[in-house]
Amino acid sequence: MKREKLLPLLAISFALSGCDRHPSEATAPTASISPKQPMPAERWYASQQVARGGKLYQQFCAECHKPDASGTTNWQQLDAKGNYPPPPLNGTAHTWHHPLSALRRTVMFGGVRLGGTMPGFGDKLQPQQIDDILAWVQSNWSDEIYAVWYQRDQQARKTSTAQKKG
Repeated sequence: MKREKLLPLLAISFALSGCDRHPSEATAPTASISPKQPMPAERWYASQQVARGGKLYQQFCAECHKPDASGTTNWQQLDAKGNYPPPPLNGTAHTWHHPLSALRRTVMFGGVRLGGTMPGFGDKLQPQQIDDILAWVQSNWSDEIYAVWYQRDQQARKTSTAQKKG
């Protein structure tokens, strides 16, 4: 399947699952960073965003994803309702698989309206607050995880730009 068709499908499946993925897709990267793609010197967010995001995360996200972003203990196993519980957001699950645009949409719209379990927070949070939460979440990621995510995010942006031009 062409990459430009695959990215929207991945975003939709992520939203449908309410942050739940099949366990085989939820592990952290084990391959090292490609020497052709250097690790970003800086992250996309500022320390002020992390501070604001930490407070917002505790208010809106910690109940399900735990105060330290460690998620549910058995997040890779279906619960009694047939859903995967909230995964870790600390870089040990699959959140790093998704570009920033998909993460923003997931927080804003959730997955309930598409059959998932995560509620949307677009009626409670402004776009900058969502970015602040995502900054805090990503501040918990290792440099290696962030670098892999960064490469994926850059590729998704290129693909999105090419689709808009085409």
